[in-house]
Amino acid sequence: MREHWCQPSVSRDGDRSFSCSACCKLRCLHLAYGTGDAQELGFDHVRASQPPSDLYLGERESVASPGVEARRKHSEILTFMLNDLKFAFRQLVKNPGFTAVAMLTLGLCLGANLTIFAVIDSVLLRPLPFPEPDRLVTLFNTYSKAGVERDGASLPNYYERRGNIPAFARVSILRYDKAIVGDAGSTEQLDITRVSPEFFTTLGAGPILGRAFMEEETTYQTDNVAILTDTYWRQYFNADRNVLGRQIRVDGLSKTIVGVLPPGFRFLSSKARLYLPLSSNPGDREAKERHSSNGYEMIARLAPDVALTTAQSQIDAHDAAHAAEYPDAKIIADAGFHTIVTPLHADHVKAVRPTLLLMQAGVLFLLLIGGANLVNLLLVRASGRVRELAIRQSLGASRRHVVRQVMTESVLLALVGGLFGLAVGNGGIQLLSVFGVHELPLGAHIAFDGRLAMMALPGAIVLGIVIALPIAWFNLRGHRVNALQSESRGSTVSHAAQRVRHGFIVAQIALAFVLLAGAGLLGLSLKRAMAVSPGFRADHILTGQVSLPWKSYPDWPSRLSFIERLMEGVRSQPGVSSAGVINNVPFSGDNIKSGFTVQGHVLRPGESLRAHYFYGVGGDVFAALGIPLREGRFLVSADSEKRVCVVDEDFARYYWSTGGAIGQRLFLAGSERADADAFTVVGVVGAMKQAELTEAQTQGAVYVPYQYRTVANIFTVNRTSQRPETFGLSLQKIVRAIDPELPVNDLRSMEVRIADSLIVRRSPALLAGLFAAVALLLAAIGTYGVLAYAVAQRRREIGVRMALGALPKAIGKQFLCLGLRLLMAGTAVGVFGAWLAGCAMQSILFDVPTLPVATLAGTSVIMTVVSLTACWLPARRAARVDPMEALRCE
Repeated sequence: MREHWCQPSVSRDGDRSFSCSACCKLRCLHLAYGTGDAQELGFDHVRASQPPSDLYLGERESVASPGVEARRKHSEILTFMLNDLKFAFRQLVKNPGFTAVAMLTLGLCLGANLTIFAVIDSVLLRPLPFPEPDRLVTLFNTYSKAGVERDGASLPNYYERRGNIPAFARVSILRYDKAIVGDAGSTEQLDITRVSPEFFTTLGAGPILGRAFMEEETTYQTDNVAILTDTYWRQYFNADRNVLGRQIRVDGLSKTIVGVLPPGFRFLSSKARLYLPLSSNPGDREAKERHSSNGYEMIARLAPDVALTTAQSQIDAHDAAHAAEYPDAKIIADAGFHTIVTPLHADHVKAVRPTLLLMQAGVLFLLLIGGANLVNLLLVRASGRVRELAIRQSLGASRRHVVRQVMTESVLLALVGGLFGLAVGNGGIQLLSVFGVHELPLGAHIAFDGRLAMMALPGAIVLGIVIALPIAWFNLRGHRVNALQSESRGSTVSHAAQRVRHGFIVAQIALAFVLLAGAGLLGLSLKRAMAVSPGFRADHILTGQVSLPWKSYPDWPSRLSFIERLMEGVRSQPGVSSAGVINNVPFSGDNIKSGFTVQGHVLRPGESLRAHYFYGVGGDVFAALGIPLREGRFLVSADSEKRVCVVDEDFARYYWSTGGAIGQRLFLAGSERADADAFTVVGVVGAMKQAELTEAQTQGAVYVPYQYRTVANIFTVNRTSQRPETFGLSLQKIVRAIDPELPVNDLRSMEVRIADSLIVRRSPALLAGLFAAVALLLAAIGTYGVLAYAVAQRRREIGVRMALGALPKAIGKQFLCLGLRLLMAGTAVGVFGAWLAGCAMQSILFDVPTLPVATLAGTSVIMTVVSLTACWLPARRAARVDPMEALRCE
C-alpha cells in the first residue's frame, strides 16, 4: 500500500497549509474552510495532519491479513462518514440564517403532510381493529328505480340469510339507537347499539369479562341483559371486576350486566356506550315483512378462501329464489331491488375518500414547492462555494466524496427539518379538531403516534436524497480550471445552472398557482352551497331530542299526552313564538324513507314505486320551522285522529304536475287498499332540504299526524325571539317537570345543524386556503432569493455597465423583466395544472365549473402581485448599485 504525505508549513498569519508538490503543486489554505482534518475536505491522499518521521515524500509498504484489511476498511468508512457528518454539521452552524429558513420550510411542508397523512392513515389506510378485517363485508338493499340507493337491511333478511349463504361464515345485524340510562333524577340519554347474538363472533372480538348475547335473549320478554364498553365500565363502575350480574336501568327497565368489552373496542364510528340484544317478536321475522323496516345494518364475515364476487353471486341467487314469497314481488322488482355486498371498511369511508385524497394531493404540492425552494437555496449556496470545491477536487477529492458530502449535508438538513415537522404535525393534528375532523368516519381514531413518526423520518431521508441530486449534479458539472483561474467574486455562473434555478422558480409558481386555484374552487363551492336555501327559516330555532321509553309510554295515546303537556309548557315560556314535535328534523343524519302509492296514479313505462321522507308531526311544527304554505292548510291539533296529510311541493309536482293536489289520496307502502287506510291531502308546503343543502335529487315528503308515525325518539322544535342556546336549560326543566326520568339530548340550533352538515366542504376549503397561503409565501421567497443572488453575483458587471453610462432604470428593468418572464412561464403551466385539478375535483364541487373565469382571474392577480413584489425588491437593489463601490470591492 502506497501513501503520500504532504509537508505542513505555517504562513505569516499563522494559518497551516500543505505543500502538495508531489500531487498538484497547489497550496491549500487549510483553515480557510473551517476544519482541522484534511480527510473532511476530501483529500483521500492525506492520511494525517502530521507527516511521518521521515519528512520526505516517499513510500511505505505494509502487509496485512484479509481480516485485518476488512476491519481497516470498515473503520475507514465509518471515519469518513463521521467526518462528513461533522463537516456538514459545522457548515449548517456557520450559516444559521440559511439553516433556519431551510428547517422552517421543511418543517412546515413535512408537518402539513404528516397532518393530512394522519387522517388518511386512520380513515383510509389503517385496517379495522378486528382479526382478518379484509374478510368483513356489509350488505344493504338498494331500490335504484325508486330513488333509494341505500336502504339498509330488514329483520327478515337477517333470519333468512344466516346459515343459508355458504359464502358467509357468520352473518349479523345491528341497529344504532339511543336509550335513557340511570335512575330517576339522574338519567342521561346515551348512544347504544342493539346487536344480534353473532355480532361479536362476526367481528372476532368479544367481551374480556363475561360473555356475549345468546339466541334466547332476542325476544322482548328475555332481553334484560347488557354489555358495557370499557369506557362506561371505568366511568360508572370504577373498573370493578365483580360487575357481572349487577343491574343497570335502561329506558326504565332493569338490565343484568353480562359482559365488558376490551379497551379501545369501537365498531366503526359508533359512539355506543352500551350494547343490548336486538329484540323482536317472532312475527316480525317472517318473510312477508322482508322489505319493511329496513333501518338495520347487516355485516358478515366471508368464509375462508371465498371471494367477494362469489358472495355477491350467492346473494343474488338467494334473493331470486325467495322473490316470489313477498306479496308485492312485482312492485319490489320494478323498484330495482338489489342487495349489494361490499367491504365493510371501504363502504364506511366511501363518502370522504375523494376529499381526503384531494387534501393529500394538496399537501404533496406544498411539499414539492418547499423542495423546489430548498433546492434553489442550496444551488445559490453551492454557487458561492465553487472555488472551494474546485480546490478540493484539485487536491485529490474524488467525485464520490463530493457527492457523499452533499448527500450527508442534505440528509442531515432534512432530518432536522423532519424533527421539526413532527412537532408541526402533532400540532396540526390537534388543530384539526377545530375543523371538526372527529366527525369524519373513523375520525375519532386520528392521533399522532409512533407509527406516524416511524414513517416520517424515512420520508425525510428520502426527501434529503432527492434534494441533494441537483446539488451534486451542479458540483460535479463545474469547470475546475475556470473556477481556479477566476479571482472575482462576481464571476458569472454557467447558463445551465441559471436555467436549472429558473426552472425551479417556474415550477414553484406553477404549483402555487394550482394550489391557489384549487383553494378558490373549494371556497366558491362552499359559498354556493351556503347560499342554498334549506326551504325553511333556520334562524332562532332550537331543536332537542327526547326518547320516550316503551315501559312508560307503550302506546300512542300515552305519547300523545306527553307531547300535549310538553307543548303547553313550552308555549308558556316568554320569547317562544311557536313550538312543535317531529319524528326527525332535517340534517339530523337519519334519512330513512318510506314507499307511498298515490290513488289513481298510473305508473309510466320504466317508472316504479317511489320512496319519500315520512314525518309524524305534532303541535305547530310548520310555524316553528318556518315552512311556507303553498296550497291548502297546515295540520292542526284537531287532526290528531284524522287520516289527513300534508305533502311538500316536490311530492305534489311529481304526482300532480298540473296542480290539484288538495283532496287527493295516498297509501303507505306498495298498493291501494281500503279507503279507511288512505291519507287525504289537505295542504302543500315548501320543500325542505333533508340530508344536505347540496342534495341534487328531490325526494318529496309526506307529513301525517303523530299518532300515525309514532316513534320512541322525537325532536322538539322551538322558535324563540332570544338566542336559541339560551332556551336549552328551560327546555330541560320543562321535560323533567313532566317526567323526571327524561333528559333532552342533542340540543342544537338549526343553524348549527346546517353548519355541521357542511363540515365536509368547509374543512377542505379552509385547509386548502391555508396551504395556498404557505405556497404563495414559499414561491415569493424562492423568486426573491434567486433574483437577489443574481444581483449580488453580477454586482461587478452592473457597476461596470453603470460606469459606462447605463441608466439605473434600465438595470432595474432588466431584472424586473426576468422576474416577469418567470412569472408568465409559471402562470402558463399553472393554468393548465389548475384546469386538470378542476377536472379531478368535480366530484366534490357544488355548482362550480372546471375553471371559472373569476377564479382564474383572481388567482392570476394574486400571483402577479406576490411575484412582482418578490421581483421588484432585487430589481430596485440592482438599480441602486454604486458603480465605484462595486468596482472597489473587486
